[in-house]
Amino acid sequence: QVQLVESGGGLVQPGRSLRLSCAASRIAFSLYTMGWYRQPPGKQRELVATTTSGGTTTYADSVKGRFTISRDDAKATVNLQMNSLRPEDTAVYYCNARRLVSRSDYWGQGTQVTVSS
Repeated sequence: QVQLVESGGGLVQPGRSLRLSCAASRIAFSLYTMGWYRQPPGKQRELVATTTSGGTTTYADSVKGRFTISRDDAKATVNLQMNSLRPEDTAVYYCNARRLVSRSDYWGQGTQVTVSS
């Protein structure tokens, strides 16, 4: 059974940084597009950032220049470095693994990030 386990969430003041990590198991990690999504309170889940198996990255406009996604295929982990955090970044952040050719789509359980003074 595929597992994606997020860690690193918490409460942080505006302007500070936080680093989220996602550890994957029982998955051919290097073949998957890995992504971070978030669901703010009362809103729908939205894309934050993705990194393909080839290392191409994409970001939501709202986080460009502040967040950086990175992957380590040897360790089967994907990280999200979040800098200059804002209150509107408050959300539950989810790790996602997707491979279209096999119609595989897996989600972690989510980790809460709260940005507040």
